[in-house]
Amino acid sequence: MPYVNIKIVDNGVTPEQKAHLIEGVTRLLVDILDKDPKETVVIIDEVPTDNWGVNGETVTKRIAKLKE
Repeated sequence: MPYVNIKIVDNGVTPEQKAHLIEGVTRLLVDILDKDPKETVVIIDEVPTDNWGVNGETVTKRIAKLKE
C-alpha cells in the first residue's frame, strides 16, 4: 500500500488544488509503479509559514520581503 505524504505551507492552496495533487500523485503511482489506486494513500500536511524555514529564515519573513 503506497503512502505519500506531501508537506506544503498553508499559503492559499485551494481545496481544488489539493484534490488535483491527490489525483495526480495517485495517477503517477498507478502509471509508473503499477500500484492499485484503491490501496494508495495520499496525505497533504499544511504547515504554517512560521514553522517552515528556508536559508535560515521563516517562509513568513521571505513572503514579507517579496511584498516590499
